[in-house]
Amino acid sequence: MSDTKNMNDALETKTPVTSVRIADDVVSVIASMAASEVEGVGGMTGSLAGDLVEKLGKKNLSKGIKVDVTDTSVAISLSLLMEYGYKLHEVAKNVQKAVKNAVEAMTGLTVSEVNIMIQGIVFPQPEDGTEEETQTSES
Repeated sequence: MSDTKNMNDALETKTPVTSVRIADDVVSVIASMAASEVEGVGGMTGSLAGDLVEKLGKKNLSKGIKVDVTDTSVAISLSLLMEYGYKLHEVAKNVQKAVKNAVEAMTGLTVSEVNIMIQGIVFPQPEDGTEEETQTSES
């Protein structure tokens, strides 16, 4: 009987340990989806090259998001367009909460910070059907 116990102990110690690594792009997409669902968010802003790629047909769900993932935590920075008429600090606070909750729930990582950079305001679309106007700040 003691031989069986020793054999089981040996099997348990030889079981390989595995790890899961979550790509930065996955975290970016989760953060983007969470942020875009918050009322008052008019869109995401990205780099000039990223905007050009999107105009050519490839949708970039992680546009305007910078993610820094360590072993157990993640820091996220988002560049957003806000809709006109909303209190910017309240929308930013709601985005921070939504992104933190979504990333932690879906990845198991701890979100250490969610930084919001408001890059511009999106004005309501006029009734005559012309394109939406956006005002952005130059950084």
